[in-house]
Amino acid sequence: MPTYLDFERPLEELDTRIADLRGTNAAGVPDLSAEVSRLEAKANKLLADLYANLTPWQKTQVARHPERPHFRDYVARMCSDFTPLAGDRAFADDAAIIGGFATIDGHKIMLIGHEKGHDTASRLKHNFGMAKPEGYRKAIRLMELADRYGLPVVTLVDTSGAFPGVQAEERGQAEAIARSIEACLNLRVPLVAAIVGEGGSGGAIALATGNVVLMFEHAVYSVISPEGCASILWRAADKAPDAAEAMKVTAADLDRLGFIDVLVPEPLGGAHRNADVAIDSLKKVIVERLGILVRQTSDQLKTARRAKYLAMTGD
Repeated sequence: MPTYLDFERPLEELDTRIADLRGTNAAGVPDLSAEVSRLEAKANKLLADLYANLTPWQKTQVARHPERPHFRDYVARMCSDFTPLAGDRAFADDAAIIGGFATIDGHKIMLIGHEKGHDTASRLKHNFGMAKPEGYRKAIRLMELADRYGLPVVTLVDTSGAFPGVQAEERGQAEAIARSIEACLNLRVPLVAAIVGEGGSGGAIALATGNVVLMFEHAVYSVISPEGCASILWRAADKAPDAAEAMKVTAADLDRLGFIDVLVPEPLGGAHRNADVAIDSLKKVIVERLGILVRQTSDQLKTARRAKYLAMTGD
């Protein structure tokens, strides 16, 4: 059984009933196929109704779903080959950010992204996708390497934010994030960024300052988490849903405001319910956009990227 979110409890009850009936069928009791079919239709309608009316806070929960696909899942499904590259050549390798040479539908690229992990051990190893300065410096190194060899850069963003620990601050967290944004802006090759889960603060934009920014339908992207915003404005954690509403964190909001370029649909019930379909949808858009961007000159790419973000600031 999948992991159910709080607002999915009615669906969980239906799915549990369906599983029980199927078990009864397998045990050789009278045929209950008609009842199973009726309940499945009811569950599908309930799922569609729930996901047609998600609040920003519910979308935040979906974006954080533990079974949502992560970086390694995208590599396995999208790439015909992947050669990981490690280390920032200064301090250490940060497992929260993974990157390396890859091929997507014949396009040789540099693929970089956050990895959150799937279980307790891997989440601890990857620090829940919260990068330290060495992670951003590794990303800078890989972007500069891609620039040197004329390879487009594709980034997959999924982080609640950069790691806020004292050691990270001592090693220059803010400077590393700023340098990573600068590296994105200075690239002479295409940069396609995709917000695939959480896009949290500078930790996200450090990899997402692209020529094209894609965003999954149920992903979120904001300057601070709803909980963080609630703690600052109201000093109350239970105000997080209000904060999510006020901050316009959803893909639909950001698309309407012009901060993203393409809203990528997800399977019914979110990417975690059918990861292969979700990843294939994202891959299709990435390949389409790469096909357009690779025809532009280095100067055109760099100028357009800078103009895009200057326009957001009103300058």
